[in-house]
Amino acid sequence: MGEKSILDYETVDLDDNDNSVVIIDQTRLPGKTEIIRLHTAQEIWDAIYLLKVRGAPAIGVAAAFGIYVLAKGIVKESGGEMEFEDFYEKFHTQKEYLDSARPTAVNLSWALNRMDRRCQMAGREERKSIQEVLETLHKEAVEMKAEDIRVCHAIGENGLRLVKPGDGILTHCNAGQLATCKYGTATAPIYLGQERGYGFKVYADETRPLLQGARLTAYELFSAGVDVTLICDNMSAMVMKNGWVNAVFVGCDRVAANGDVANKIGTSVVATVAKHYGIPFYVCAPTSTIDLHTPTGKEIRIEQRPAQEVTQMWYKERMAPEGVKVFNPAFDVTDHELVTAIVTEHGIARAPYEQSLVDLCHAHSQPG
Repeated sequence: MGEKSILDYETVDLDDNDNSVVIIDQTRLPGKTEIIRLHTAQEIWDAIYLLKVRGAPAIGVAAAFGIYVLAKGIVKESGGEMEFEDFYEKFHTQKEYLDSARPTAVNLSWALNRMDRRCQMAGREERKSIQEVLETLHKEAVEMKAEDIRVCHAIGENGLRLVKPGDGILTHCNAGQLATCKYGTATAPIYLGQERGYGFKVYADETRPLLQGARLTAYELFSAGVDVTLICDNMSAMVMKNGWVNAVFVGCDRVAANGDVANKIGTSVVATVAKHYGIPFYVCAPTSTIDLHTPTGKEIRIEQRPAQEVTQMWYKERMAPEGVKVFNPAFDVTDHELVTAIVTEHGIARAPYEQSLVDLCHAHSQPG
């Protein structure tokens, strides 16, 4: 057997016997592939906040596994004898704590709310025993991972309809396998195209300040044998002007009801430049990322990250003067008018998004 590729590892997994969430520590990539185990609420929260696990779908699955692990811990601490309401009170507290780790990616709260609803249904409506409630939570979390793989594959199939063999594709940040459980969202068409001999030429923005495009996207696409070229963020206009890009594919962390999209900082710049050069800008989004309760992008809370990510992270020496003010939003909002289409597992939504997104979500109501 050949050397193990990064794509051979599970991005997020559950070890039920060890009562742990198992993840790749993405802060160590690409230099070191380190698998870590998360047992406690603090460890799970830290892993999400510190970007050891990242990408909206992967965060959702990690949270689902995490709240299940914590639920088992609640029962174990009680000695196994608990009334459901006592159990649920502690379960809900842990759920709210995990939900506070990152505010922008809707999949975190979506996954935890889904687990919460399933817990209440099993305990209150179905009158299951505590052990049966745990079994229900386990089944739900495992199904969410399987769903994510199916969803990403379907996004890939739908996205592949928008491009042709030999096309140049630009992507920003990491919406690849490392951001999901398999295939990725924005990279799903690329991976399926690679399997089918499409011969895409991919340009990956490095994505400052955390360099997810350089450390993760370029790494995983290169590992898969994709023709990928890494560029600095401020080079995207040049490669577009040169005619090397036929389409832009990006992921997202939240889609507002009007089609505004929150994604990694710099995405709106890419969308603006693509619009200028007449290049289609496609957002790849599981329907779990569509938030019909948020009217526009103005209502999306944008996470502010520590200044040191800009001034010194990744550098041997500090690269900015001590005391300088730093503005470090993790995401920006791309206006819906810049979005050519939103590619979901159930189909492709186009403007007017207020109608097409509702139609997609209602035609395929989400479980839980």
